[in-house]
Amino acid sequence: MERSLHFIEHLIEEDLSLNYTKDQLRFRFPPEPNGFLHIGHVKAICLNFNLGERYKAPVNLRFDDTNPAKEEQQFVDAIKENIQWLGYQWDSECYASDYFDQLYQWAIKLIEDGKAFVDSQSSEEIAIQKGTPTEPGINSPYRDRSVKENLALFDEMKNGKCKEGAHVLRAKIDMAASNMLMRDPVMYRVMFKHHHRTGDAWCIYPMYDWTHGQSDYIEQISHSLCSLEFKPHRDLYDWFLDALNPIEKLRPKQREFARMNLSYTVTSKRKLSELILEGFVNGWDDPRMPTIAGLRRRGYSPKALRNFVDAAGVAKRENIIDMSLLEHSVREDLNTSAPRVMGVLDPIKLTITNYPDNQTEMLEGEINPEQPELGKRTFPFSKHLYIEREDFKESANRKYFRLTLDKEVRLKNAYIIKGESVIKNEEGSIIEILCTYDPESKSGSGTEASQRKVKGTLHWVTQKESLEVQVRLYDRLFNVPAPDQDKERDFKSFINKDSLKVITAYVEPGLANASPGEQFQFQRLGYFVLDPDSTPSKMVFNKTVGLRDTWSKQIIDS
Repeated sequence: MERSLHFIEHLIEEDLSLNYTKDQLRFRFPPEPNGFLHIGHVKAICLNFNLGERYKAPVNLRFDDTNPAKEEQQFVDAIKENIQWLGYQWDSECYASDYFDQLYQWAIKLIEDGKAFVDSQSSEEIAIQKGTPTEPGINSPYRDRSVKENLALFDEMKNGKCKEGAHVLRAKIDMAASNMLMRDPVMYRVMFKHHHRTGDAWCIYPMYDWTHGQSDYIEQISHSLCSLEFKPHRDLYDWFLDALNPIEKLRPKQREFARMNLSYTVTSKRKLSELILEGFVNGWDDPRMPTIAGLRRRGYSPKALRNFVDAAGVAKRENIIDMSLLEHSVREDLNTSAPRVMGVLDPIKLTITNYPDNQTEMLEGEINPEQPELGKRTFPFSKHLYIEREDFKESANRKYFRLTLDKEVRLKNAYIIKGESVIKNEEGSIIEILCTYDPESKSGSGTEASQRKVKGTLHWVTQKESLEVQVRLYDRLFNVPAPDQDKERDFKSFINKDSLKVITAYVEPGLANASPGEQFQFQRLGYFVLDPDSTPSKMVFNKTVGLRDTWSKQIIDS
């Protein structure tokens, strides 16, 4: 059954029925190269590129590189890599800086038409004169400068003859407008900063609102899709287009959708940067970060992220999407794609006393039950094993179905064992479990004993042949759903201090040939990915997500 259209698609369909043709459709994704893309950008990327796929229309990648104080080439490169990793390819790679000459010429036209002026007030004075939402602003004392004087001053600004902050170019609109963005907004400011593409060719840089619509017009973008915080900017977007009167080509339309707000995280680049600078995380690609680089390093796949965005939908109103929906999408994807292996995170020794001392046999297990065509994997079994410490209790009630004394459990893909006794250290802590096994109960052997039913099944690895690895157990970075919504507390005060635990664990020897980025299901434990930090002598696994959502229970129990 075909899915229903979301409201942006309805708007496009309406435009097609009125005055647009399909060959006029063109979309764009316009990131600022001042940081790494995050989960909120994934929604914008998917929205624009999916529309391009649906309507067979081109999608531009345009970098809004108008602030050289914060922008770097490394961010440009990372953004391009992230988009391609998600599975999309843009039609044209564009930069706002490509249009600096044209924007400058159009600014001169607005000055000549009496629609822009050079203001020589400080930024503080301009802010005060803007007024408030309930009180009109006050005209700048420089608002009525002559066209000739404005042109001369703007030329001086461009040629580096003015200090930073001495002058700005403002649009001349209406200081009493109900929309405060229409109260003579700044179009250009003086900045003596090196630009990552234009070098030192410019010392004036255009503001976003002046650049946005004109760039869309130059590229002939049909629908300029922005998140809801830009809705008040639409009046200004249209005013600039009207002031330039671009009637010979398609006029772009700005339309807004609700941004992706995800629980238990923040997506402000400024706040993400704070987390890095203050040492709460280890860079933009820390697996606890909501950046695409972080999610990728944690083991989230492009398919999972795209499915998540599709499930969350395209809305008109702001809302918070629960993190559990994202984690569900990740599990759904990894369940079908991740090979199964056994790993023990909190090991305790287990010895099978009646198993031959020097014998090692190779057992078989499924690679992935969702893909039986992949066949089987093999792993060693011997007298000395590791199991999870929490999988054994010296004594337990009837509801405990793991290993205890005088009870039987099955070792996954192996034999049924029975707890016999324990060895303790001087402090009284259990350091080794002694068991016996039923030699006839081997899984899949076809004997009557192998068909015996026991209520518990445990994962395990051999002590001698298993690989010692480092495992990074990641959890949510914040312990409240909306860490940046409390106006009285700093968002960093809600940091989850247990968001990362580093442990030593043991895994099947077959993982020795794994490559960074490969994902696995550690049976009964969750999904894990081999981290890029790994070396042949030190393998590092990141926990991607558990087999089920346990966060809600953790919050209640705490």
